[in-house]
Amino acid sequence: MMLGLLVGEPNKLERMDIWTSRSHQNCGEHAVNNELNLAPGKVLSNDQLSSIFKCSTTGGMRRSKKTKTLVIVSDHIKSLYDDRWLEDVLHYTGMGKVGPQSLTFMQNKTLNESNENGVGVHLFEVFTANQYVYVGRMLLAGEPYQEQQLDAKDNKRLVWMFPLRIVDGKQPNLSELVIQVLVEKKEKAARKLTDDELRKRVETAPAKAGSRKVVAIQPQRNEFVSELAKRRAKGNCQLCSKPAPFKKKDGFPCLESHHVIWISRGGDDTPENTVALCPNCHRKMHLLGHKADIVTLSLAALEPFVST
Repeated sequence: MMLGLLVGEPNKLERMDIWTSRSHQNCGEHAVNNELNLAPGKVLSNDQLSSIFKCSTTGGMRRSKKTKTLVIVSDHIKSLYDDRWLEDVLHYTGMGKVGPQSLTFMQNKTLNESNENGVGVHLFEVFTANQYVYVGRMLLAGEPYQEQQLDAKDNKRLVWMFPLRIVDGKQPNLSELVIQVLVEKKEKAARKLTDDELRKRVETAPAKAGSRKVVAIQPQRNEFVSELAKRRAKGNCQLCSKPAPFKKKDGFPCLESHHVIWISRGGDDTPENTVALCPNCHRKMHLLGHKADIVTLSLAALEPFVST
């Protein structure tokens, strides 16, 4: 079953004509025949990707002389490398799992010369096993540079980073849920590290955090329902029954409205489905959502509002 990775992405893969006959200028300079007609946001299996591009089914950098392409894969699940977006530029880690990387090694050389060698660079990202999301055709956006990362043997080494920008258009719209699931997976993996392993990763972590655009569907909650729930609680959290931990600048207790059955799961934006929680319990409900707590809040939401 496909995870809904992209806004508007259909669940079923559609068959499509892969090749067109028209020619195309590579980065405005070199003509390339048989341009790939692949829409950004398309989700392919690994076998489909290999069949379309006539390339290997393994590796993060897959050269195909038949199609004059270099497929690069940024695997955010299990990859050794630390690829990251900074706005609209992907900083992509070069090839070589052990020891210092070389700019003249195999596909590092191909990618480094891709603005002049006539090889089309195509990026796929992986957020779920065997689901390769096509991002688009890429162009070197600057000079490659070196930074420190850990290799496959957990030793510090220098790698080559390639700043890449999409040739046409922008990144496909990822849903906020996909990023949330990815972050949770990475946090879970980090918790399994020993203290020494964790220290090594912190020492080689980039100082500047990555960033990318996502699309979030934000329900327009009724502010009157939210306010009524807070007043009904009379300053106390309706889960732990304790007073709000502090007051906001306007002097009102810091309580947050919460839908017992989330709107995203079909819940109504009504007083009978809305409660007021302290920040700690609110976070608890979103992270854990214990059934006993849901029952408690369901009953609290049915309590009548008594004006004071």
